[in-house]
Amino acid sequence: MPGLSHKTQIQQTTGLTPRLQQAVKLLQMSALDCEHEVTQALMSNPFLEDPTDTEDFNSVSTHGADPSNHPGTPTDVPETPLINNDMPSVTFTEYESALLPPSYSGDYPVTDRRGQDEGFNDVGAWAHNEPSLQDSLRANLCGAHLSPREAQLLDLIIDALDEDGYLRTPFSDLTNDQQLDPNPHNREWLHALRQVQQLGAPGVGARDLAECLTLQLAAQANNVPGRELAMRIVAQALEHLARCDYAGLARLMVCTDVELKEACALIRGLDPRPAARFIPLDPGSYIVPDVLVRRIDKRWVALPSLAATPRVRLNQAYAQLFRESRYQDLSLMSKALQEAQWLLRSLEQRTTTIQRVAQAIVARQQTFFDYGPIALRPLMLSEIAEELSLHESTISRATSYKYLSSPLGVFEFKHFFSRELATKSGGTCSATAVRALIREMIDEENPQQPLSDVELANRLAQDGVKVARRTVSKYRAQIKVPAAELRRAMA
Repeated sequence: MPGLSHKTQIQQTTGLTPRLQQAVKLLQMSALDCEHEVTQALMSNPFLEDPTDTEDFNSVSTHGADPSNHPGTPTDVPETPLINNDMPSVTFTEYESALLPPSYSGDYPVTDRRGQDEGFNDVGAWAHNEPSLQDSLRANLCGAHLSPREAQLLDLIIDALDEDGYLRTPFSDLTNDQQLDPNPHNREWLHALRQVQQLGAPGVGARDLAECLTLQLAAQANNVPGRELAMRIVAQALEHLARCDYAGLARLMVCTDVELKEACALIRGLDPRPAARFIPLDPGSYIVPDVLVRRIDKRWVALPSLAATPRVRLNQAYAQLFRESRYQDLSLMSKALQEAQWLLRSLEQRTTTIQRVAQAIVARQQTFFDYGPIALRPLMLSEIAEELSLHESTISRATSYKYLSSPLGVFEFKHFFSRELATKSGGTCSATAVRALIREMIDEENPQQPLSDVELANRLAQDGVKVARRTVSKYRAQIKVPAAELRRAMA
């Protein structure tokens, strides 16, 4: 078994195992996670520096250090980190196991141009300042005339609200026997809950969906068309509405089809998650594209994204002074220097691998960038692995949490890998292309006579794509399009 022998060989190379693990770890990281890793290394390793710093150790001469007196020390601040060549070599098997491409250049481009044309994009500088739902409710509570007991009850309820704004915890579980004396009656809890429900957006503080929708309807003006019928539906027949049983609703509510459609449209416009806007933004969830796809000489090519390039290099002057000093045998400093060198090499290898994989993907998906998702061709990880002479697991890591930016939008690398579906002509098409065809057919259908899954399958067959009705249903659900009956009801 090649995979087992490959794993065994890595394990036997005990001296390189931590470095191989570092290469694997860095390759699988997203651009933001990798930048965070580099930032941590800059703060902890004295041999690493940010090339954008205005004051560089190499240019300091006030201490009598003349860079020209140190062989190999550059007189100017280099634009790329210089990797020490005195590093132990590795075999090709070890090299690939660490996800290192065989064409390593030795130089890592770190020239900072991000601030020149991409603007300020430090999400973390402002995202953490967003107030929480609890903060907002307590701010609205300021100035209210409450007894200490009432204030404590309201505070307990506010703390118990979930991220959607619901109170899903029973009153009896909000406090213990020692917290309030005497224990609050249900009447007290309800009074406190009604006060909380008036502090935020309508629906906040509801105990279930029906109450949430009722609170929002009650907050609307009495003359809103369909309001009274909508409140009756929410209170008595929400399950019928969920099943789209409009005939049953009309009989149960004793109303006309026009009145029912008006009320249902009003309910659909309500917000089932009234506190969703308070969900804190996670800066780590923002996407930094690893490559940019641009057309050059009638071909689409993948270019490295400067926004995803970590800004770090080896402080050559500091490293050279340490090597020539009488303290070069200090184990901690020697280890720090070695770790700095290996981090730079792993980062270079990460950048090169991602670039190679991206270019291989773009080269095989030229029609996608010309015509859109409908022209996405089938592609497997094994194809890219074979073309680049890398292991399939390497390609999997190089495509995880990696994104490319193109004129069509931002896409994850894995978006371009799709299984094959047979066609009548004997060729193949991708599942993504079939989903795009289904979307196109539904967009062009008559809203009063929407296409069923069977009809969609028949139309795909007429176009030469053989897809079962169940597969059409699955793909339709994946593109978040409701069934024909629901589309007709919503028309």
